[in-house]
Amino acid sequence: MEDLIITKSVLHCMQDKEVATLIENLYSKLKLMLLKRGDDSKAHALLAHLRKIDEHMRRKATRFLTGDTMCCFDCELMPRLQHIRVAGKYFVDFEIPKELSALWRYMYHMYQLDAFTQSCPADQDIINHYKLQQVGGMKMKKHEELETPTFTTSIPVDINLED
Repeated sequence: MEDLIITKSVLHCMQDKEVATLIENLYSKLKLMLLKRGDDSKAHALLAHLRKIDEHMRRKATRFLTGDTMCCFDCELMPRLQHIRVAGKYFVDFEIPKELSALWRYMYHMYQLDAFTQSCPADQDIINHYKLQQVGGMKMKKHEELETPTFTTSIPVDINLED
């Protein structure tokens, strides 16, 4: 019975073209923003994309992208949002605006899931991943590998989770 529920959820997920289109290219916009530091248009493009996702979440008024059950698109979106939060803040001081409350509410629900928190890489691992991709490669300091791992899994305290 459980397999049937999972199969139906995956099939529904794969058929949702609106959500598939909504989340595609989000990661490439993050990478462009990180590579073209100082080019504000790249940060604005990423922000516009995040606003579209927030609008979708606001319209749907559900816990996850396609409903109240997590689907494959959530497994794609949340890691990307985590990379945006961690790498965006570290490299270009980019933060997801607090007014994107539906998006923050979504992240809150994802942070409550063991499936996400147990598979989420440490912030240092995310940062090191992008350091290695930088043009010319950034030198990693040895102490970064020895630091106690940190995990960004909270949301700003003034976000209203009830909207």
